[in-house]
Amino acid sequence: LQKKGIKLTSFHMKQALKFCSLLDVKKCFDVKIAAYLLNPVKSDYEIDDIAKEFLDLTIKTKTEVFGKNSFVKVMEENPDGFLKFVCYFSYTARKAAPVLEKRLEEENMLSLFRDMEMPLISTLYDMEKAGIKTEAESLKSYGEQLGGHIGQLEEEIYKMAGEVFNINSPKQLGEVLFDHLRLPNGKKTKTGYSTAADVLEKLAAEYPIVSKILEYRQLAKLKSTYADGLAVYIEEDGRIHSNFNQTITATGRISSTEPNLQNIPIKMEIGRLIRKVFVPGEGCIFLDADYSQIELRVLAHMSGDEKLIEAYKSGQDIHRATASEVFHVPFEEVTPLQRSNAKAVNFGIVYGISAFGLSEDLKISRKEAQEYIDKYFATYPKVKEFMDSTVKKAREDGYVTTLFGRRRPIPELKSSNFMQRSFGERVAMNSPIQGTAADIIKIAMIRVNDELKARNLKSRLILQVHDELVIEADKEEKEQVSGILKTKMQNAVALTVPLEAEVNMGNNWYEAK
Repeated sequence: LQKKGIKLTSFHMKQALKFCSLLDVKKCFDVKIAAYLLNPVKSDYEIDDIAKEFLDLTIKTKTEVFGKNSFVKVMEENPDGFLKFVCYFSYTARKAAPVLEKRLEEENMLSLFRDMEMPLISTLYDMEKAGIKTEAESLKSYGEQLGGHIGQLEEEIYKMAGEVFNINSPKQLGEVLFDHLRLPNGKKTKTGYSTAADVLEKLAAEYPIVSKILEYRQLAKLKSTYADGLAVYIEEDGRIHSNFNQTITATGRISSTEPNLQNIPIKMEIGRLIRKVFVPGEGCIFLDADYSQIELRVLAHMSGDEKLIEAYKSGQDIHRATASEVFHVPFEEVTPLQRSNAKAVNFGIVYGISAFGLSEDLKISRKEAQEYIDKYFATYPKVKEFMDSTVKKAREDGYVTTLFGRRRPIPELKSSNFMQRSFGERVAMNSPIQGTAADIIKIAMIRVNDELKARNLKSRLILQVHDELVIEADKEEKEQVSGILKTKMQNAVALTVPLEAEVNMGNNWYEAK
């Protein structure tokens, strides 16, 4: 079009996107996603990197041609440079595709690419296009509510400190806490005392002012990042259209940006309340479903531990069952504290937690934490065997894999630095589990979205948050769609333990969750 003297506009771009949306992605080849699968620990997968790595070809980078400008602006101001870049882009993609395909086949990831990652493109496109309705006035009111809480906390902190100071200044805060109030364990840095979260969290239980400061920080971040930050992303249709990224995380998890809707706080009730501003469209209701303990279920399957598998097959409360075994008490007599501690061990094991880490989480001695971990492995011996063999194989191969063949390179295992090697070991233990869980939710997303479209339903999949899916369902379709959501999630893959997904309904995201 440029060569014919036709000026390209945003209209042409939209038409091109519309055309792309009609393509059968199963017959397409996305070189960026292919490059990501082959090396998921890189920071980006721009076309110039792909050209250099797979074709030994040097081309101009997107930044060199575009700078910080948009497609449309570059087309208008530098049409020759734009055309040259697009041609090199197309040439590289066409030439690199067979090279990448061969590499994927050699590393047993072609099926992962063809059957999971490529179909996922359509699903994510549909989700981004749909967006999620956001009430601007409710968001503003929520911000004002947070502001009130923050102001109240400020006054309480000043009263406890006996002086007014800038709570957001690490230097002033450090002086108040460790010089004026004489709190213990102050750590000096070049600029003053450290007031990092890990330092303050150790003092919070004993010193109320520290607890208030941590709460103040959480609310201040909540207000700036979400209450104030989300408002700029509400588009003319009243909806937020987040970007869902396939090539960001090393484990295979989908990430959300501009804005990040996957990081909405859930630990504090006031943080959860922000979900009330997200509402379904007219005549619709939200259906929200998430997997129950998916990573522990994946661990049971991958380790093959009979006792862990049986606990899930019999429908037992896994945390109570673990507490019963670890603390040697009858199942019915497990206390809430014992269950809570067992829950911390269950999830901690998945992430390769150390005795030090567990002792910090449970506020117990390191010796006691190590005893908990030892008892856990004695209870589920094949989990320990699985963890050890996974780390050993990762050292030999340089990577770990999920059930679906997704690779996660771990160069840290060969590091001469002890801390780096320890980090690599934890990654080796966790990545096959977290990566498999990520693969399962992707399969579920694709199947749910495809089924909604196949039945020509009005309901739409609009959001994915780790192990959770949210559907904006037409009220007349809610029972049918609820069945689709539950069935597709629970049957995404056959494991030796059942997958469980619970579906909730609500007139906003808070109610549905």
